[in-house]
Amino acid sequence: MKISVIFGTRPEAIKLAPVIMALIKKFRVEVDVCVTAQHRKMLDETLAVFGITPDTDLDLMRPGQTLAQLTIRAVLALDGYLGKYKPDAILVQGDTTTVLCGALTAFYHKIKIGHVEAGLRTYQKYAPFPEEANRVLTSHLADWHFAPTETARQSLLKEGIADSKIFVTGNTVIDALYMVREKAKTKEFDEFPELKSLHSTFDIGHSTMVLITGHRRESFGGGFEQICGGIKKIAQKFPEIQVVYPVHLNPNVQQPVKKILGGLKNVP
Repeated sequence: MKISVIFGTRPEAIKLAPVIMALIKKFRVEVDVCVTAQHRKMLDETLAVFGITPDTDLDLMRPGQTLAQLTIRAVLALDGYLGKYKPDAILVQGDTTTVLCGALTAFYHKIKIGHVEAGLRTYQKYAPFPEEANRVLTSHLADWHFAPTETARQSLLKEGIADSKIFVTGNTVIDALYMVREKAKTKEFDEFPELKSLHSTFDIGHSTMVLITGHRRESFGGGFEQICGGIKKIAQKFPEIQVVYPVHLNPNVQQPVKKILGGLKNVP
């Protein structure tokens, strides 16, 4: 069986890494890793951590590219890729533009579609934007739905998705977290200076650590200021904990984080 795993961003790479490795090592299927590179720098760094090298790199991002332009480029590139590779199925994860374009193009090629992290809903078309629409549309193209929670499963059932096509799997980001945690403990990150520095920055394995992530565009502005304000209160109230926040490169995230959290000893 030939499976194409299609993704383009850092979150997708993190959550699909355990799946890719299981498919190759445990199930021994032929896997082709295809990236659109929506997050060029962050994607490459993440894949290096997991030791994954893309088989196909479509390299679609361009400066100032709109969502519509990205969608057009992605569908055209994926059309050529799927026509050439001809997988039996594809896997996509989450709710990015790459997910929707991958699912739509696979549908046009009559290729089976597996959707990891299926069923997440806010029921608000523009929140998150464009992710809510991307994941709803993908659900009605997919053949297999890997829902992280029972709540996600119920959301899919309400939309008419057959119960036999839904599998509650948990969230693969937890698998990725465990994998990286073990590598950090055993110092397998010596080849990555930024990650190796975690040992000197944090008391890994001997203190309580709180991992936080957040970068959604609907939170830009006041939303992120409130989030950072909440983190600051927690850090000040519980000085014995260490807060780990891998900050997105987007200036809309960087600025409030540095302004509000900068200088806190337990938020290095």
